Amino acid sequence: MAKKSSKVLTAAVNPAAPTLIDVARVAGVSPITVSRALNRPEIVSEAAREKVLAAVRVTGYVPNLLAGGLASNRSRLVALFVPTIVHSIFAETVQALMARLSQAGYQTLLGLTGYSAEQEEQLLAAVLGRKPDGIVLTGTLHTAASRQRLAQAGIPVVESWDLGEDPLDMQVGFSHEAVGRAQAEHLHARGYRRFAVVSVDDPRALRRCRSLVARLAELGLAEPPLEILPAPALVESGRAGLRQLLARDEGFDVVVCSSDTVAQGVMAEAASRGLRLPEDLAVLGFGNLSSAAQMHPALSSVSVEGDRMGTLAAEALLQRFNQGERARDAVRIDTGFHIIDRATT
Repeated sequence: MAKKSSKVLTAAVNPAAPTLIDVARVAGVSPITVSRALNRPEIVSEAAREKVLAAVRVTGYVPNLLAGGLASNRSRLVALFVPTIVHSIFAETVQALMARLSQAGYQTLLGLTGYSAEQEEQLLAAVLGRKPDGIVLTGTLHTAASRQRLAQAGIPVVESWDLGEDPLDMQVGFSHEAVGRAQAEHLHARGYRRFAVVSVDDPRALRRCRSLVARLAELGLAEPPLEILPAPALVESGRAGLRQLLARDEGFDVVVCSSDTVAQGVMAEAASRGLRLPEDLAVLGFGNLSSAAQMHPALSSVSVEGDRMGTLAAEALLQRFNQGERARDAVRIDTGFHIIDRATT
C-alpha cells in the first residue's frame, strides 16, 4: 500500500550543504525572495519572510555572509563600542540599537573600551579589518590615530552619549556640561547649599562634575569636596566615596553622583551609618536605571533616555546606508535629559 504524501514542510534537499535554491524550493518562493528576506527583511512581506525563515530552519541553511558581502559590498555588520557592561547605564542604548538594526537585517559586534581612548583605538584596528558597514562609538574623545583611521575607512560613524564641536560624522546624544549646570541649579533651587561629589574617572562624568562646580561658583557657593574613584562605577565606589568624604569632615548636605550605581553605594554607606535620607543627606544619581525608582527610599536621578538614543543612532545609520554614495547628510541630534525628583532629594 502506497504511503500518502505529507503536507508537512520537509527538507527535500540534497545531502550536501543546503543552498539558497533549496530554501526557495522548500518555501515555495523565488530565490530572490529568499535573498531579500535574509538580507533586507524590511522590504519583504511578513508572510513571505515567515515562509523563508521556516524553510531555513527545516533545511538548516546557513547563509554565506562573506559571499553576500562581496557581491553587495555590504557586510551587514555594525560595530558598537561601549565603555563597560559591568553595570546597566548603557544597557538600554545597546538593546534598543541592536533590536532596530536586527529588524533591518544587520548584526552587531560589541566591543568594550574600558573608558580608554587608547583601547578604543586598538579595537578599531581589529574591527575595521572585518569591514563593518558602520560604527557606533560612545562619546567624542578619540585619539588622533582613531580619527584618521575612521576618516580613511569612509563608513558611517555615530558618536552617541555625547555632543561635541568636532564630530567625526553623526552625533546622537546630549551635553554633559548642560547636565552639570542643571544639577547645580535644580538642587540650589530646592534649598541645598553644601554640595559634595562622588564620581568615577570617566571623562564624561568629569565634564559634568566640572560644569556643576563652575555653576555652583556662579551661584556664590563654595567649591564642593570631590571624591574621584577609578572606573568602572560600582556600588563599592559609592560606599568608598562617601566614607572618604565623611572622613574629611567638610560638612555637606547633598551628594551628586556620577551614576545611579555609585549613588546606590552612597545610600548603602549612609544607611550603615544611621544617616537618614534625605533629612541628613540628599543623594542625586545619574542615568535613571530601572532600579532607581524601586529603591528605598526611591533614588532621584537624571534621565537621559538611553533607549531613545539607541533607536535614533540606529535610524541614523540605516538612513545613511540607504543613501548609498549620495552626499552625506549632517546629523546632530540632541536627545536631551531631565531630572527626576524622588525621595532622596
